[in-house]
Amino acid sequence: MSKDGYNPALHHLNRRLRLAVIGGGPGSFIGGMHRQAARLTDCYDLVAAAVSTRSERAFEGGKALGLPEDRIFNDGLELIKTEASRTDGAEIIAIMTPNDSHFLYATAALKAGMDVICDKPMTNTIEEAEKLVGIVKETNRIFRLTHNYTGYPMTRQARAMVEAGEIGEIRLIQIEYVQGGKADESTPDPQGTNAPWRYRTDKGGPSLVMGDIGTHAHNLIRYVTGMEVKEVAAEAGAIVPGRVIHDYTGALLKMENGARGSFWVTQAAAGVENSLQFRISGTKGSLEWGQEIPQRLFFKPLGRPAEIRTPNGPGTLPLSAYASHIVAGHPEGFPDGFANIYRDAAEAVAAKRAGSSPRPEALTCPDEKDGLAGLRFVQAVLKSSADKSAWTEV
Repeated sequence: MSKDGYNPALHHLNRRLRLAVIGGGPGSFIGGMHRQAARLTDCYDLVAAAVSTRSERAFEGGKALGLPEDRIFNDGLELIKTEASRTDGAEIIAIMTPNDSHFLYATAALKAGMDVICDKPMTNTIEEAEKLVGIVKETNRIFRLTHNYTGYPMTRQARAMVEAGEIGEIRLIQIEYVQGGKADESTPDPQGTNAPWRYRTDKGGPSLVMGDIGTHAHNLIRYVTGMEVKEVAAEAGAIVPGRVIHDYTGALLKMENGARGSFWVTQAAAGVENSLQFRISGTKGSLEWGQEIPQRLFFKPLGRPAEIRTPNGPGTLPLSAYASHIVAGHPEGFPDGFANIYRDAAEAVAAKRAGSSPRPEALTCPDEKDGLAGLRFVQAVLKSSADKSAWTEV
């Protein structure tokens, strides 16, 4: 809920939305984050879950969430079918399963008349992504994608400043997402069909690093700048000797307006935790932001001293204020950004179901078209890398 107590679900429908989750069982970081985000907004009642395909694990996980036995499932499709038949059934399905099943569950939910919140990447293939965009249009339902870094107040401040022309025409973009979780060369990667799903291309997608963090970096520059990447010259592969999965991607970018950029993502930088950063330079100034100190956005105008923008501080624009939940001077981070995605989704869903209009600040949340753009970018990166880093159209 926002600092002013505004609850979009209650505002439009006079009740919370009924939410069901598929995936994210006991021990899952991302499953817990989805459910925490929903609770933080106070816009949802969790009514059903299929947190695992294994019966015992699904039952234990559902009971831990306080659900009655008849609302606990070990099959996501069965959950969707059963909930769609109830007068008090789930209205929104949140999907946090391995990447290869996103399309299956999202399609079933949409066709059953439910709205969808889906973990990224949207699908593993361009073909599925294109079909999903068509199904969202055909069913006239809401689809939202949890690129949660677009939910931070200061990334929204950056977007609003770009839209207001404060940095002028964009000329240069630098984006990097650097982690160190796979830097230990003494630990071999798991192999074979028993390996965790992220290490399997049939489940996690063609590039581990691009699916895990590359799509986040690409989405963030699109979100802030409002521009598409037109061409890439990329290299994707492994820095750790003997590694099969991708732990690194570097690319040069050409944007649609002629701006140039650099893109660097890796999970093999020893000692680095979760460093997502951008620098965007225009004809009037530059913006700089880093996820590890998310409450600070640096604005460096041409010919004037640098300024620091903070949530609810001087110069805060409406899009940023909408995403700020606490008073100035207090940090807002990962859980808050994730919750903003869930609140944006609640606003869009509740307004549509009530036949009313959502607030415009809630409509910048990533959707199915952003998911398709991410898949097209991944495809272009891998195609360029396979072609000796030749410039490749996105």
